[in-house]
Amino acid sequence: MSADLYALLEVDRTASPEDLKKSYRRLARQLHPDANPGDAAAEARFKEVSQAYEILSDPDRRSNYDRFGHDGDNFGGGGFGGGSVQDLFDMFFSNMGGASPRRSGPMPGPDMEASIDITLNEASSGVRRDVVITLPVSCPDCQGLGAAAGTSVDTCGECQGIGEVRRVKQSILGQMITSSACPRCNGVGTVVITPCGTCRGEGRTTVKQTLTLDVPAGVENGSTMRLSGRGPAGLRGGPNGTLFVHIRVAHDPRFERQGDDLHTQIVIRYPQAVLGTEMEIPTLDGPEVIDVPAGSKHGTVLRLKGRGVTHLRGRGVGDLYVHVSIDVPSEVSDAERDLLRSLAQLQGVSTNDESSSAKLFRRGKSK
Repeated sequence: MSADLYALLEVDRTASPEDLKKSYRRLARQLHPDANPGDAAAEARFKEVSQAYEILSDPDRRSNYDRFGHDGDNFGGGGFGGGSVQDLFDMFFSNMGGASPRRSGPMPGPDMEASIDITLNEASSGVRRDVVITLPVSCPDCQGLGAAAGTSVDTCGECQGIGEVRRVKQSILGQMITSSACPRCNGVGTVVITPCGTCRGEGRTTVKQTLTLDVPAGVENGSTMRLSGRGPAGLRGGPNGTLFVHIRVAHDPRFERQGDDLHTQIVIRYPQAVLGTEMEIPTLDGPEVIDVPAGSKHGTVLRLKGRGVTHLRGRGVGDLYVHVSIDVPSEVSDAERDLLRSLAQLQGVSTNDESSSAKLFRRGKSK
């Protein structure tokens, strides 16, 4: 290639790397063989432009070219690199809305969803659970090929086994390349002359299966397990899709879960709050007796370290928080009322339960 590389890319010698890239993408889109089917001149120009960009996009090779021209140490070596025209196009335009890479072989099966229900205890410790699903699997009689015994499948003549056809259309933005599933083989890339009697040429049959799943410890309600290759089989030997299993953790009325921590509530009476007490509380491992310290106030929170839910990655366990609530009864017995009056007198506080004479006596005494 003896032409000036900057001229090939239609930029000047001071062009920035970003300017080089923009110009190359513009020219490559115009000259790509998919946009100019059968145009040998366009394909040749595309190769020159691609090689020019390969050299000038490398700082060292660009420096050698600027100093020595085409004799500059072979531009650092490399040349076109043996890559195909399609490879270069796919590399630079895969994220630009242009033509997608050509695929080959049968299409993979679709994705599928299922769900299972587990308890909070099972979510914390992990559990093995069976799930029954109905899905397409590879046909056992034709091994997924879709052809009857003793016959074979043929490569689709319309798409040449690619499974898709491409068309060049003119639009106000220029030439647009569109691709769609081949209408003859429905995107499979092969055609069946003599279909299998069991699967009728699809290469798959629908069966009910029981899958055993190992649910890891620490999962939360709404978590999803992604099982690649465990979904429905594809047509005529296509790979299996992905199975997504959604996990529903049943509500446990004993606890409120916040991440890996659990919260529960106990109710004590006033004497227990003042003097302290022992209370039985629920835990994931069963009932447990804890000490409520003397002087506990309403809203006191006691922390039991490591008594929560196992971390999903197995790095420890959350905590259990016990919220203390003091019960104030709305009705008391006569004996309880007398005791409360005595306590009020000892503490020197007034209550609405006192008689008028007692209130007057208290006021006079305070003077």
